Amino acid sequence: MKKEDIIRKLTSRKFWLAVAAFVTELIVVFRGDAEQAETVSAIIMAGATVIAYIVGEGLIDAGNTPAGGNTSSAPVCALGHLPHEGKADAEGIRCE
Repeated sequence: MKKEDIIRKLTSRKFWLAVAAFVTELIVVFRGDAEQAETVSAIIMAGATVIAYIVGEGLIDAGNTPAGGNTSSAPVCALGHLPHEGKADAEGIRCE
């Protein structure tokens, strides 16, 4: 599995809902009550939100770092890319 695949899974709401549903069903199967299942499910979804936020912000920060690791204030278009390198953002500014 590639790094991009792992990142995509960790930021996927569908993945975390599936994990929460699976764990909730395990609690029910092993005679846990509904309150326990609800609490555990809420904790999993809260953790998923934190993970998705951290990974997403990390990707944004990495995208704003110019090639070569120079963290100077290079201009960045609305897509988060360096300008004049291929694609265009919504305002038509050409960017990487």
